[in-house]
Amino acid sequence: MKFDPEIHHRRSIRLNGYDYARAGVYFVTICAQNRECVFGNIIDGEIVLNEAGRMVQTVWMALPGRSPDVETDAFVTMPNHFHGIIWITTVGAPLVGAQTNERPISLKMQKRKLMVIS
Repeated sequence: MKFDPEIHHRRSIRLNGYDYARAGVYFVTICAQNRECVFGNIIDGEIVLNEAGRMVQTVWMALPGRSPDVETDAFVTMPNHFHGIIWITTVGAPLVGAQTNERPISLKMQKRKLMVIS
């Protein structure tokens, strides 16, 4: 079914009063323009990515290399949209080139270590 804004109404799931500019773990969804299936197709119940879909995945997985304070987690590319979980450990993180060689342990790794210790 093609997207129809007259019948497809979505309410915001943002938390009232939450500062989304701060560090944290975020679930993101990115939709293709006009929700066109530009990233691939579903064939026999499986996503088959085309070149654009593979590019989306490549860019997503390269994000931590662009900023030392960003980590990516689970993600899925669908024919007309993308879902991913991103960890932003420091607000105002510099891009590569402005970073130092020292990389502090990420919030994600700290939490994983706590889970192993507990």
